[in-house]
Amino acid sequence: MQSSNPVLGRAFGNGKRGYAAFDPSSTTQADSSQLEDLYNAPAASSLRMGRMTIDDVVTRTGILFAVLVVTGAGAWTLNFGGGALMVGLLGGFVLAMVNSFSKTVRPALVIAYAAFQGVALGTLSHIYNDAFPGIVSQAVIATLCAFAGMLFAYRSGRIRVTPKFTRVMLGSLIGYLILSVVTIFTGFPAGGLGLLIAVAGVGLASFFLVLDFDQIEKGIAAGAPEQESWRASFGLMVTVVWLYLEVLRLLSILRSND
Repeated sequence: MQSSNPVLGRAFGNGKRGYAAFDPSSTTQADSSQLEDLYNAPAASSLRMGRMTIDDVVTRTGILFAVLVVTGAGAWTLNFGGGALMVGLLGGFVLAMVNSFSKTVRPALVIAYAAFQGVALGTLSHIYNDAFPGIVSQAVIATLCAFAGMLFAYRSGRIRVTPKFTRVMLGSLIGYLILSVVTIFTGFPAGGLGLLIAVAGVGLASFFLVLDFDQIEKGIAAGAPEQESWRASFGLMVTVVWLYLEVLRLLSILRSND
């Protein structure tokens, strides 16, 4: 088979399977134009090498958020109410579990997750905006600012992902999940305690973005398959959606106290 790599193509494309053809006289026959063509050949892309790149992750993430925004805008406009919210939440949860624990990356299911999350967020955002006009635009801006801030902190080295940092984040997440389950049955605390928990939720979600950035960078450095860019984009979307919901809750508490 002819290799797409220009060097390997010359080595294995001369009718001798498994071995590079070597002709001692070839060293005197090679002309400057052939060498120039070799060195001017474009670098191997993720499509040619089958490896994940940052461009792959950015592109897939853009696709997922485009699907989320379109379905979210539709849910906001149509305003189906509680039924659509439950469908979006349950569908998103099921697909999140499938995509998280599946060994095979399934882009269709990742995109479906973004669609269900769009329905849930569009409906929920409409409910919040009815109660607190303008809160959604504030939450979107705050989420984007937090994302940009954490990306800058990670890229500049101000926040470094160490084993200790990872353990602290995972331990905090477990504690926060337990607290979230408790509040389902007892209600979210009011007053100063409720505000403190909401601030902690925003902070925890923000720092988990750093873990996502680190995992993406490590995957690229390790030569992860190109398909894994879908999984990386999915993980990033889960964290951003979580951050948006925490910001939305925090803003609603602050505005309720006005």
